[in-house]
Amino acid sequence: MSSLNDTLHRVTQRVIEKSKGSRGRYLDLIQREADNQPDRNQVSCSNLAHAYAGALEDQKALMAQRGPNIGIVSAYNDMLSAHQPYGRYPERLKIYAREIGATAQVAGATPAMCDGVTQGESGMELSLFSRDVIALSTGVALSHAMYDGALMLGICDKIVPGLLIGALRFGHLPAIFVPSGPMPSGISNKQKQATRQLYAEGKATRAQLLESELGSYHSPGTCTFYGTANSNQMMMEMMGLHIPGSAFVQPGTQLRQALDRAAVHRVAEIGIGGDDYRPIGHCVDEKAIINAAVGLLATGGSTNHAIHIPAMARAAGVQLDWTDLSDLSSVVPLLASVYPNGSGDVNHFHTAGGMGYVIRELLDAGLAHQDVMTVGDSDLSRYGEEPGLDGETLTWRDVGPSGDDTMLRPASDPFQKDGGMRLVEGNLGRATFKTSAVSEDRYTVEAPCRVFEHQADVTAAFKAGELDCDVVVVVRHQGPRANGMPELHSLTPPLAVLQERGYKVALVTDGRMSGASGKVPAAIHCTPEALGGGPLAKLRDGDMVKLCAKTGALSTTADLSTRDAVADPAGDTGFGRELFTMFRTNADGAEQGGSAMLAMAGL
Repeated sequence: MSSLNDTLHRVTQRVIEKSKGSRGRYLDLIQREADNQPDRNQVSCSNLAHAYAGALEDQKALMAQRGPNIGIVSAYNDMLSAHQPYGRYPERLKIYAREIGATAQVAGATPAMCDGVTQGESGMELSLFSRDVIALSTGVALSHAMYDGALMLGICDKIVPGLLIGALRFGHLPAIFVPSGPMPSGISNKQKQATRQLYAEGKATRAQLLESELGSYHSPGTCTFYGTANSNQMMMEMMGLHIPGSAFVQPGTQLRQALDRAAVHRVAEIGIGGDDYRPIGHCVDEKAIINAAVGLLATGGSTNHAIHIPAMARAAGVQLDWTDLSDLSSVVPLLASVYPNGSGDVNHFHTAGGMGYVIRELLDAGLAHQDVMTVGDSDLSRYGEEPGLDGETLTWRDVGPSGDDTMLRPASDPFQKDGGMRLVEGNLGRATFKTSAVSEDRYTVEAPCRVFEHQADVTAAFKAGELDCDVVVVVRHQGPRANGMPELHSLTPPLAVLQERGYKVALVTDGRMSGASGKVPAAIHCTPEALGGGPLAKLRDGDMVKLCAKTGALSTTADLSTRDAVADPAGDTGFGRELFTMFRTNADGAEQGGSAMLAMAGL
């Protein structure tokens, strides 16, 4: 490993300094919780009876306290392809626990919604705040104080951040994240994208579009494009919260089962009272959070994590903002080109070397912190290898050179010299610009704007030919407090069509675009949001807007100081949206993580 990059060291020290007070309070909290962890010999027999009554064959072992009891928090449902494999996990994990004299119980379940299903629909307005609900559900699951460690079963967009936030508030417990892996590759991403654009132009039927989509999303496992779900798995590797190399091993394989088994055995080894105590609150420190950010930048991961990383960090008492991300992006090279940034998907990425290759390259270049406490049996260096089987024994080996230099490149010869995200700011606020999928000749767009309050209105204007010009499309009142900050992914195809027609096109919004924002330049997560008088609320059709990733500009020449803000359109009800009024009302800004729960808790 090389000496640490100067900028990485400087940003890390800045985050440590900013976090002194909050991190100190957090460490005090989890120490108190560890000290107060109930000795089950002193717990009421009535309490224990309630906890053991349903344990069946594990009941005698629990009564005798023969070994650690592991809580399983599962986000299983069989509507999400990524979570469908978890249906049979509890019975397998319990068997693995018995092998080492431990027990396991399903502590609780969390909701798990799919942004792919709710994309462009009313349910998407619940998506961001489902992260808070998942964190709260995790807290409820672990509140029984019957566990010596936890296994977190979840993969997708808000689910892993929610599970991690919840687990961190029980930071005295060890916790390991257990992914289920990606589905096999389907039709080529190029073919899928072409059909989507043909449909946007009215040149393909709905039946043809559905057939194409089913050719891509076709079986159990994570969606194979590199969006938020797979970026989650990348981050768990970078933070050392997986059994090393677990992220992208497909469901149902012998290696997948060996990694799951190792997770159960390992969480039992690192519990309270053991010789290798590794509580998650100590694993997730400032350096681990920086590693997650570095991994995001080095792989061109989902822009949603510009919101999730600050929120996860806050749960551990760590303060990180977009300036920190932008400074890291200036020195972290882009090592991976995975769809939608490239042509191959996460299966191709994994075959080419995957996370083992990325982590090894980053460590060798001094661009990641090796000296972090992981859930594995070493520091982060083991995560720079790849898992395999020697017969039935799980082993790790050197990952070797890139198996495909169109997918993975060394730090000495990256796809880009800087990371995949940049901070843009000016008199329109602060926002995130994902550069890794955008051609450099499109980094700057300066054009009159068209202002919309709903994404459906953009589609209507596109179909009417009103956007056939150089244009900055502004979609406002899409922030956390306005309507829960839905993804606006459905805007990508029409804006891409306009771009292919030769127009200079950009998107500016206080909403989200996820990891699938495509090749259209976009300033997303604008903060302060329009609701409450943010600058986007003062824009009018025809105002000149400049977006530039090179200079970091997000500005207008219009004099906003003389204008009143346009009021937020009346919020919609139905689809349970009214039940989330508390979350919207109390949410903080996107740069802080867009969380009502953390804001109300004073974290």
